[in-house]
Amino acid sequence: MAPLFDWWAKDSHRGTPVVVKMENPNWSMVELEGPSEEDFLITDSPSRLGRDKSRNKNAKQLTWVLLLKAHKAAGCLTSIATAMVTLGSAIKRRIHSGRTDIETTDIDRENENPTVKTRFYIFIKIFLWLSVLLLGFEVAAYFKGWHFGAPHLQLQYLLAMPFGFQDIFDSLYSRWVLFRVEYLAPPLQFLANACIVLFLVQSIDRLVLCVGCFWIRFKNIKPIPKQDAVADLESGENGFFPMVLVQIPMCNEKEVYQQSIAAVCNLDWPKSKILIQILDDSDDPITQLLIKEEVNKWQQEGAHILYRHRVIRDGYKAGNLKSAMNCSYVKDYEFVAIFDADFQPTPDFLKRTVPHFKGNEELGLVQARWSFVNKDENLLTRLQNINLAFHFEVEQQVNGIFINFFGFNGTAGVWRIKALEDSGGWLERTTVEDMDIAVRAHLHGWKFIFLNDVECQCELPESYEAYRKQQHRWHSGPMQLFRLCLPAIIRSKISIWKKFNMVFLFFLLRKLILPFYSFTLFCIILPMTMFIPEAELPAWVVCYIPATMSFLNILPAPKSFPFIVPYLLFENTMSVTKFNAMISGLFQLGSAYEWVVTKKSGRSSEGDLVSLAKKETKHQRGSSEPNLEELKEEIMQQDQKDKKKKKHNRIYMKELALAFLLLTASARSLLSAQGIHFYFLLFQGISFLLVGLDLIGEQVQ
Repeated sequence: MAPLFDWWAKDSHRGTPVVVKMENPNWSMVELEGPSEEDFLITDSPSRLGRDKSRNKNAKQLTWVLLLKAHKAAGCLTSIATAMVTLGSAIKRRIHSGRTDIETTDIDRENENPTVKTRFYIFIKIFLWLSVLLLGFEVAAYFKGWHFGAPHLQLQYLLAMPFGFQDIFDSLYSRWVLFRVEYLAPPLQFLANACIVLFLVQSIDRLVLCVGCFWIRFKNIKPIPKQDAVADLESGENGFFPMVLVQIPMCNEKEVYQQSIAAVCNLDWPKSKILIQILDDSDDPITQLLIKEEVNKWQQEGAHILYRHRVIRDGYKAGNLKSAMNCSYVKDYEFVAIFDADFQPTPDFLKRTVPHFKGNEELGLVQARWSFVNKDENLLTRLQNINLAFHFEVEQQVNGIFINFFGFNGTAGVWRIKALEDSGGWLERTTVEDMDIAVRAHLHGWKFIFLNDVECQCELPESYEAYRKQQHRWHSGPMQLFRLCLPAIIRSKISIWKKFNMVFLFFLLRKLILPFYSFTLFCIILPMTMFIPEAELPAWVVCYIPATMSFLNILPAPKSFPFIVPYLLFENTMSVTKFNAMISGLFQLGSAYEWVVTKKSGRSSEGDLVSLAKKETKHQRGSSEPNLEELKEEIMQQDQKDKKKKKHNRIYMKELALAFLLLTASARSLLSAQGIHFYFLLFQGISFLLVGLDLIGEQVQ
């Protein structure tokens, strides 16, 4: 033993003093002096005194290690206790406030039918109460001796059992078992098998996309502009600098307008070759005044920038862009770059995108990738970052490289104006005007390029309410567009393969089938199989394939790997909103035409703050002073209005009802000893509970 301890003493401990500090405020600061070198020196003395000394030293070492472990465990327990107390108080506040998503604002009442809005929730609520009733029935049967493991029920024994030996409960339960075996299990198993097939098809599609992305990385494939275009840019103002129109559509976004205007005014492009349009659809007079003043400041700095405000605000963003493109001076411009109000392009954005158009007359769109200034703000933004990283790194890049088509992301892209005009321009018929124009341009033969190495900073929604509304629009709009575009796709002159890709892969598989099977399989069929155990879902469907797909999804954002389990659970939780939106868009229900501007927080990167600070010092010289008294009065009036409409967290009833449904099903799964199903239902139910209580995103104090 002595040589072993000698080696451990030499390599693991050098006798350096160790300071242990408890960071938790509930514990005092403790300093412990680590063992010295003498404590680890164990001699091979034959005397008994040496052996006793060795044992004493070993005992001291063990005590020291145990003490460290005890302090660490106590700190962890205290942190967990503090977190649980904080969570409990948040839940208490949420329930005490009583605010739910059933409550609507005046704008919501105008835009949607309350009957349509609550129909889906009523269906889930009925399903929940039915499951609770069945759980009570099954528990009573379990204690009466009906111990069956799915799906091995001794039906012959049930049929042979004489009625006279059964009490009323046994008679009812035996008839219930026979009824579900004969009438409920077969259609449920059929539906489950159909969803499993869709699940496998979608998983194969995702796997193929990942293989394509791996091939692109392995071969280092990326769009490269022609050398003469790059050389022309480097030759100065006499080079390739076509006329570029820059548009920033915005609506009541006073948190971010300064950042975006400053970013586009700093674009490195000859001023005589660029025009910036600030397309303000704000109905708030204070926001209008602030944006107009910001535009005036940049005009005095020499920027070629205009302010436009529509009196008739029809068609949301599409109507705003359409109105701007009807200006007479637009005919002098060849390209148009579009940025949403929270986007901050780098100064070289145009120099890295526009050269791709030179010598490529079939190119209609160059799309850049998004990056996020607040991706680490909370758990919700981290999970969104995983999703969008996969969307850009895998979906957009693979489709751009191999088929030259993908959905326009609505911002951070440069269009050839001729392609917009050839495709019919902006239309207000759906809430996804960006996807609409991309589909029509592809049907007219225009090609797209995605630049994965050109990034444009923006914000992610930090509250679940904002994210939920955004996802509703993003998933209802494609179904509206599919209904409208299907005849045009069939009649178009593009190849059969491109028609198949657009109809089956682009629309049906990724926009319709994905939310359908996610909600139906994991939120409806799986809980039902607990109460109808004759219908089965294999463990590989519940656990292994979803885990594999989540692993593939998280590869483009490797730093988010610790969040793989929350990501898997959250994606299934969001399937409720996506399924509801998909049904609304497909059947043209009232909520399909909702357009709510995503709330912004106005976060900037450090570089943006420095740039804005420099510009602010310049603007203080010679800039026109607004009417301060009038502005102060309007701001005070606005503050009074804001006090009446405070920002708050809500309770989301559909998610909460599904949480209790899944937790009820997890309790039922214990009776059938279905281990992996129990854990999945338990954690998925907890995920729905946290989302239903609005504990995942921004917390309003």
